[in-house]
Amino acid sequence: MADTDVQVEALHAALENIAERLAEEKTYLTDLDSAIGDADHGANMNRGFQTVLEKTEGMDGEPAEVVKTVGMAIVSEVGGAAGPLYGGSIMTASQELDEGITAETTVAFAEAYLEKLQDRGGAQLGQKTMVDAVTPAVHTYKKSIEEDDLSPLEALAKAVDAAERGVNYTVPLRATKGRASYLGWRSVGHQDPGATSTLFILQELLETATEYLDGDVERDATSPTVPDDGAGETEDA
Repeated sequence: MADTDVQVEALHAALENIAERLAEEKTYLTDLDSAIGDADHGANMNRGFQTVLEKTEGMDGEPAEVVKTVGMAIVSEVGGAAGPLYGGSIMTASQELDEGITAETTVAFAEAYLEKLQDRGGAQLGQKTMVDAVTPAVHTYKKSIEEDDLSPLEALAKAVDAAERGVNYTVPLRATKGRASYLGWRSVGHQDPGATSTLFILQELLETATEYLDGDVERDATSPTVPDDGAGETEDA
């Protein structure tokens, strides 16, 4: 996707798809958060991405600037921990797209996003947070492109598959980070809402990429085991 105008057009389409999906899933995300959090994740994410649409409407220019604006809008509108975690990490990672959207820059974006996410939230793999979905997705995307020589679309499909398994992985975990950690063992058996909204966003990115890259890929379970080796060591922390 070399043409800048097409890249920005695709970004706008992705943001519209994400906003629509989060609106549809607002009640579901709220239900998940009601069990182990403040019961506001669905409303916060919906409000945040509706604001994203308002702030980015009609924007052209460079993809990095559009993505930075996305992060700024989320920080300003999404309450609780999600605002700075999602928005702040997007803002930081957006600079990796200064040369446009390519296989190399998207890998750099993904790695920068994960690094900032963990730096801001202090969460590690296995603590029942969005990190449990983001980490396998990023590692799988990077490996698929740099080692397996797959196209970005194929790599993204595998990343979505890895994120979905990461979400499922959060269910039996005892939360040791964030609001859910106050519940102790009562958090076991509940799916993490942040990991879930992350998955929804990745699914819509894949849907949009499939349209704009004119591809047809299948998600499969051939990505590395989720989570990475050693993650289980933190389960009983």
